[in-house]
Amino acid sequence: MTDNNHKPMINSARKRTASRPDTIRFEFDDRFRFIGTNRTYAIETHGCQANEADSEHLAALCEAMGFSPALSLAQADLILINTCAVRENAEQKVFGEIGRLKQYKEKNPDLIIAVSGCMPQEEVVVDKILKKYRHVNLVFGTHNLHLFPEYLEKVIHDKGQLIDVLSMEGCIVEDLPALRKNRFKAWVNIMYGCDEFCTYCIVPYTRGKERSRDKADIIKEVRSLIDEGYQEITLLGQNVNSYGLDLPGETQSFADLLADLSQLPIPRIRFTTSHPKDFSNELITVLSQGGNLMPHIHLPVQSGSDRILKAMNRKYTRDHYLNLIRSLRIAIPGVSITTDIIVGFPSETDVDFADTLSLVQEARFEGAYTFIYSPRSGTPAAAYRDDVPVSQKKIRLQLLNQHINEGYLAGNQRFAGKIVPVLVEGVSKTDLTRLSGYTPHNKIVNFKGPMDLIGKIIPVRITQVRTWSLTGELANLNPKTR
Repeated sequence: MTDNNHKPMINSARKRTASRPDTIRFEFDDRFRFIGTNRTYAIETHGCQANEADSEHLAALCEAMGFSPALSLAQADLILINTCAVRENAEQKVFGEIGRLKQYKEKNPDLIIAVSGCMPQEEVVVDKILKKYRHVNLVFGTHNLHLFPEYLEKVIHDKGQLIDVLSMEGCIVEDLPALRKNRFKAWVNIMYGCDEFCTYCIVPYTRGKERSRDKADIIKEVRSLIDEGYQEITLLGQNVNSYGLDLPGETQSFADLLADLSQLPIPRIRFTTSHPKDFSNELITVLSQGGNLMPHIHLPVQSGSDRILKAMNRKYTRDHYLNLIRSLRIAIPGVSITTDIIVGFPSETDVDFADTLSLVQEARFEGAYTFIYSPRSGTPAAAYRDDVPVSQKKIRLQLLNQHINEGYLAGNQRFAGKIVPVLVEGVSKTDLTRLSGYTPHNKIVNFKGPMDLIGKIIPVRITQVRTWSLTGELANLNPKTR
């Protein structure tokens, strides 16, 4: 760390090099061991599963430094906001939260406020923090998370503002500790970064180029989770289907990795997210074997119009996507498919939107994350003329959600009266008298049962179907693994 004001540069973040980054083994430095003694911390996480996984690492580092969890933000001595940059409204929400934290700083001058994650990887964000949010002590990005203890020590010692955001990705860091929020389900990163450069997306700039972890390190982590009693893992990557393409000799693929992991004694394996253009026949063959590979695939389509897909730089056509869906349904009978869709992309016409609605009906999605297009500074699409009126975007989103909800309900109805294995996660968020968990198809089920079922996979008979959830009753009390 050479200075206190190392800002990101988007032109550097665009660059891709042929060289593979080094892998380093993280070892916690004992000189940071007591930084947090008699101090508390709080972490707020915004965004995707990758952000959730990052926050688990940051929490573990906090506790390694001696911090203990705060009961509330108002009582914290360290507040860390881990951010998402995918959509503009998410960023505005974060800025609003950062502004509100100033009141805690006024009451506790020794409070340290840190901002991490994807937002700091944007030049405009760092400039805004420097100009309007001087009460923020520490800003760092996605590439140097492992240096958090070093940064924190410097901030405590110098009592100033430290900004250190790398424009280019650094090393792959192994053995970083994680304080996992869920006792039975775990995130496992298999790769980092993205090289797709969809015209609307900021992620290739905030997360850097694609870097795959070595398969041996992934298997080692999964084995340790098995030893700790975890029942389910979700493999993470911006495009998991690109796994291995950057490894020496390109001898490892995502299909190979899944095949190896499927032989381990972990009851459930999931993954997210898959890019349609890289979903290989070999991967479909591996998934068709079933076992601990769950029959739920999240496959973002973004639009049903070939013209819009091209403008988005998605690198596939409507027909390619639908043919892939057909292949998956043949190979994996009963598979549940969910997706992402953007409405109101620049120049989207009524005809383009009608193509999206017809694709939704043909694909028979059982859920979707749907969004109104949000321009991101620095992306190619930000320079496009945003010519779809906001009112029209909202109407299209409402119509799209109606179609999605119909598919969601239809997908749930096929389980009425059936017995399904449910991984029990805890008490229902909407009814404290019921337990709640997920089926292999990623359907949430609420039911009554004893608390000692939490963490187990048990059979539940579905008695009632709703659009977004299922209600059931215990079929018997003998835990089963799928």
